[in-house]
Amino acid sequence: MGDICLKIPEHVLHGIRFPPDDLEYELKKELALALYQRGAVSSGNACQIAGVDRWQFNTLLRARKIPRHYTDQDLEDDIEYARCDQ
Repeated sequence: MGDICLKIPEHVLHGIRFPPDDLEYELKKELALALYQRGAVSSGNACQIAGVDRWQFNTLLRARKIPRHYTDQDLEDDIEYARCDQ
């Protein structure tokens, strides 16, 4: 599976109350947090979606009071993520 480009109608984008310069970052951050909260992605993948490091993502989780979950699959994903960062 390749990259996905979401198309959001322009009138909807204008209705989102984020500064225009921060819009892409904020949408990615919201998507990452929502997917992580639902258990659909690991924390490592959520970091990649949001474009933040682990520390920043944990700060976002704390601010939203989203509990961290950590499974064996998360550990495997994190090890792979760490290997790719080297």
